[in-house]
Amino acid sequence: MNSIQRVTGTQDFFPEDLAKVDYVTRIFKEVCEVHDYHQYDTPTFEYTRLFKRGIGETTDIVNKEMFTFIPRQDGGEEESITLKPEGTASIVRLYNQYSLNNKKPPLKLFYHIPCFRNERNQKGRFKEFHQFGIEVFGSDSATVDAEVIILAYRFFEKLGIVDKIELEINSVGSFESRKAYNEKLREFLRPNFDNLCETCKDRFEKNPMRIIDCKEHNCQQITKNAPLMIDNLYEDEKKHFEKLKKLLDIANVKYRVNPYIVRGLDYYTKTAFEFISKDIGSQATVCGGGRYDGLVAELGGPDVTGIGFGLGRERLIMMLDELGKMPTFETKYDLYIATLGEDADFKSFEIVNNLRQKGIVCDKDHVGKSLKAQMKYADDKNANYTLMLGDNEIASGKAMLKNMKTSEQQEVNLSTFEEDFIKLVKA
Repeated sequence: MNSIQRVTGTQDFFPEDLAKVDYVTRIFKEVCEVHDYHQYDTPTFEYTRLFKRGIGETTDIVNKEMFTFIPRQDGGEEESITLKPEGTASIVRLYNQYSLNNKKPPLKLFYHIPCFRNERNQKGRFKEFHQFGIEVFGSDSATVDAEVIILAYRFFEKLGIVDKIELEINSVGSFESRKAYNEKLREFLRPNFDNLCETCKDRFEKNPMRIIDCKEHNCQQITKNAPLMIDNLYEDEKKHFEKLKKLLDIANVKYRVNPYIVRGLDYYTKTAFEFISKDIGSQATVCGGGRYDGLVAELGGPDVTGIGFGLGRERLIMMLDELGKMPTFETKYDLYIATLGEDADFKSFEIVNNLRQKGIVCDKDHVGKSLKAQMKYADDKNANYTLMLGDNEIASGKAMLKNMKTSEQQEVNLSTFEEDFIKLVKA
C-alpha cells in the first residue's frame, strides 16, 4: 500500500528550513520596528465577498486562483468563505471593523501570514505560501510612498542581496485619470481586438490597462506602441511621482521607471513598484506593492488613503539560498551525558533536568546505546561537551568531562558539577 504524500503545491518544513524562516522573519521584524511599524494578524479565511470587492473581480486571483467553499451550517444563512489569497484586503477589513481610523494617522503595520492560491506548480510558487507585508493608512504624502519602498530596500540590504535586486517604479494614476486613459487605450487596441488572448479580450471592457501587463507574446506585440498611463497622468499625480523619485534619490535608493508595471490587483492608484531579481528564473518579482487610495472606502470604511507591499517568503529564501547569502545555522548543544548502569541513568536524568532549568541545552541517553554509540551520537549532535558517567563514577563522586572540540578531558566533582559547568559554558 502506498503511503499518503503531502498535497502537491504545499511544503513540509524541517528544522533547517525553519531556521531559515526564523532568520528572515527576525530581520523583517527588526526593520519594521525601526520604522515604527507594529504587527497585526487576521484570520486564515474571510468571507469571499471581501476579496471580490477588495482585490477585484477582473483579477486572475479572484477568477482562477482562490480556494472558496461553503462551510457546513447549523441553521442560519450560508455564505461562502475563502482562504486568504493575500494580506491587504483582510487588513483593510480589520481597519474598518475596529475603527482604527480613530487612531492618530498614519497607522503603520506589518504582518507575516499564510496565503493560498490554486496556481500551477512551478519554481518559487506554491498553493500554500507565506507573505511578509506592510500597510500604511491615513497619509497621501509621497514621503510615505518613499518610506514603504525604502523599508523593503533596507530589508534586502540587511539580507545582503540588495545589489542583486532592481527596483522598478511607475504611476498608475488615479481612478479619474485612469478612466480617461482606458478610453484612449481601448481606441488603440480595438483594431487588434480579435488578436488578443481570451483573457485580455475579457479585460478589454473591465480593465484594459491590465492588457499592458499581459505575458502572452502576441498581446505584447499588440501593446508595444500603446499609449502609457505614465504619459497621461493629471498634474497632481505627476508632481506626486516626481517627489517620490526625488525622495528615493535622497535616500540613495536606486530605481528604474518602468511604465509597464500595472500590478495584478485592481485597487492600486498612483505609485506602483516591484523589486525584481534576475537570479531565480521566470518568477522574478520578489516584492511588489503600491498605493490604494480608494480601497478602504470600497470595503465600507472611511475615505482613507493606503499604501503597502507584499513579499513572498518562499521566493525570498530560495533567492538567498541560490545566491549563497543564507547563513549556516548550528544548533546549540552544550552537554551530552553518556551513561552506563542504572545509578548513572538516574543521576544523569537529575543533572539534565537541573541544567535545563538554568538554560543549558543538554541531553542523555534514552535508548540504551553502547558507550561507543553514545559518544558518536554526541559528536553527530555537535555537542560541546560530553560527561561520561557510570556506576563507578557515581560511587567515587568524580567523572570525566570531555571537550568535544579539543578532545581535552578534565576530572570533575559530581557534587558541584552543575554549578561548575554553568560557569564553564558562560565564561
